[in-house]
Parts: sequence; C-alpha cells; structure tokens
Amino acid sequence: MVATNALAEYRRRRDFTKTAEPKGGRGGRGNSGFVVQIHDASTLHFDFRLEVGGALKSWAVPKGPSLDPHDKRLAMPTEDHPLEYRDFEGVIAEREYGAGTVIIWDEGTYRNLTTDRRGHEVVFADALDEGHASFWLDGSKLHGGFALTRTRLGGGHREAWLLVKHDDRRASAQGTPDPRRARSARSGRTLRQLAAQAQGDGP
Repeated sequence: MVATNALAEYRRRRDFTKTAEPKGGRGGRGNSGFVVQIHDASTLHFDFRLEVGGALKSWAVPKGPSLDPHDKRLAMPTEDHPLEYRDFEGVIAEREYGAGTVIIWDEGTYRNLTTDRRGHEVVFADALDEGHASFWLDGSKLHGGFALTRTRLGGGHREAWLLVKHDDRRASAQGTPDPRRARSARSGRTLRQLAAQAQGDGP
C-alpha cells in the first residue's frame, strides 16, 4: 500500500485548520527512523512509531517501551501517521481528535533483525504482515533488540500486539520512566512544561 492511501484514515480524523499536526506528503529521510512520543490525551500513553513503506506504522503502548526483557508491553495498533510526525511536539487543541500534549520522548533509527528459518532476512513490512518483527533500535534512550508480536487478530476484538525487549547487552532492569516526569529528547521539557509554554505560562 502506498503512503498516500495509508494516510487516508489519519487525515479523515483530523481538521488541519484546527490542529498543528502535519498533513503529510514531504517524503522520507533516507533511513529507517523511529519515534516514541508521550501523549497526554484522554488516557496517558506512549506512541511507538516505525518508518515503514513511506509512513509511520504506529502502536499505542499504555505503559511504554521497557528495557527489561521480562516486561511484555501491550501495543495497540493505530492508524498510520505521516513521516513528518517524527518531528511533531506540541498541544493538540481541545475537541480535536487526540486532544492533549505530545512530547518526543525518544527518536533515532532502527534496522531489521527478522529472519526466516534458514537465517535469511525477511522484508520488514512482510514481517509485520505476518505478525512478528524483530529490530534493533539506536535511539537516545532505547537501544538494542526488540520484537513486536501480534497476539490477537482483528475482527470482533481489537488487534493486539506485544512489544518486548530482547535479552541482550542493552537490556536493563530499569523498565520505563514515569511519563509525567519524563523529558523530551528534543526540548528537554516535561508534558506539563510544554503545555504551560503553549499557554504562554512557561519559558
């Protein structure tokens, strides 16, 4: 599926005369990027996004990615987002879809680790379609191998995945930080500080 069609649901949900979120269409950066955003919407959660096929494949991760291999983080797929969303940090206006504050908690690049039974690399988009993908993250906070595994198909129930850290040299028992205290990888601000700045009450 081309990125233009992949973004149809994303665009349908948003009024771009009222939200500062990007509409999309600029194109990629020439690498496989990822971003993890903290989104203080109706529920506070992390959004995990991987650049695949000209768009950002996205999952809402309520408890956030963990560096502890024992943590199996629920990841609920959401609509594809445009590549420009890797740069989005700000406040989505009230009464708009996803209203609330967004900070970029981590960002960087990833590489595919998925192989078949013979040890041959599997195309990453195909791996996701099949329901299991392994990858290596090089971010400012997240490093090492991770896996996304589909545990439940769609239909009568929402599709669900698990995001799990590989037990490698970059694993750690520290888990995930408190999202309300976590700071942006871009601005160094917390959710509260960014919201206050948007309202003109902060530096």
